[in-house]
Amino acid sequence: MLRPACLAALVFLAASTFALAAPCPHAGALGTSRVLTVNPQATPRVGLKSFPDTLPLADKEVVLTFDDGPLPPLTARLLDLLAAECARATFFVVGRNAKAHPALVRRIAAEGHTVGHHSWSHPNLATMPFDAARDNIQRGIAATEAALAGTSTRAAPFFRFPYFAATPALLQALQSRHVAVFGADFWASDWEPMTPEQTLRLTTERLARARRGIILFHDIQPRTIAMMPAFLRHLRSNGYRLVHIVPADGKVAGHRPEPASPARHD
Repeated sequence: MLRPACLAALVFLAASTFALAAPCPHAGALGTSRVLTVNPQATPRVGLKSFPDTLPLADKEVVLTFDDGPLPPLTARLLDLLAAECARATFFVVGRNAKAHPALVRRIAAEGHTVGHHSWSHPNLATMPFDAARDNIQRGIAATEAALAGTSTRAAPFFRFPYFAATPALLQALQSRHVAVFGADFWASDWEPMTPEQTLRLTTERLARARRGIILFHDIQPRTIAMMPAFLRHLRSNGYRLVHIVPADGKVAGHRPEPASPARHD
């Protein structure tokens, strides 16, 4: 008989899709091993730091996510680094930053990364009245969608709460709009006053313990950009594989996913 966790995993798998990523033309690059499509209606919340379920990642598979941008020149430098390694990531952008730097949002999308949402102004939404918090989320979504207007891609229905500070009412409101909420499986703590070398060491130690997962970085942190080349080399030299998440409608540049999906870790 299947355990409840196994049944949950099978349901999760039935709700998503995967495909191999496009081959990387850069010899010796890390590359992106596969593309995982997430359907918010079937997968409303993922990330073990906040929720019981996460994505169905195999051993040594990781998902790169970056919060709080875009912010020049740091986000642009990060995009250069990711492009050199054919590494696809997901950017949870702050709406007011998207409004201030729409060209960077368009570049993120044009280079095949996924654009998600991270509120309008990065407040602690859990401390706000429901209507004000909902409006801040919606204003952020609208600003990001406006930045991508006229392009061939659009923002994914993916949201990450600032500070991971959610409420049951806000979670339900997002689920009713078919927006998937992303936590993380672990983070780099790159907001802490560390050197790039310390940030790298902490992140690789956490990765060694977790062996897989959704990793949270911040593309507004200089230490993150400084340590990223070494981190990508670490992934490559230690046999880790990148998984890129995309929405169910596939509106992300350069991908044509086909069926498979996420699971529970007990």
